[in-house]
Amino acid sequence: MNVTTVLAVTAAACGVAMGLAPLLQLRRVAVRRSSADVSVAYLGVLLVGFTLWLSYGVSIANAPLIVSNAVALITNVLTIAIVLWFRSAG
Repeated sequence: MNVTTVLAVTAAACGVAMGLAPLLQLRRVAVRRSSADVSVAYLGVLLVGFTLWLSYGVSIANAPLIVSNAVALITNVLTIAIVLWFRSAG
């Protein structure tokens, strides 16, 4: 494996881990039964960024960008949906 491939795999793995990080926030929301301390605006900014990076990855057919940002986008949408659901239920 060459250095570029190793960096791509490492970056993709870190990107997936970063994309899954909002699940830690969801765990906190579930335990506290409240989403009051979660910034939806912050999540919205991330949503735009993930969408743009995913689009860029698709446009250049870059698998590490596509995989990591697809995971991040799905996780972010799920997080926003659950946060908003907790707010409407409260």
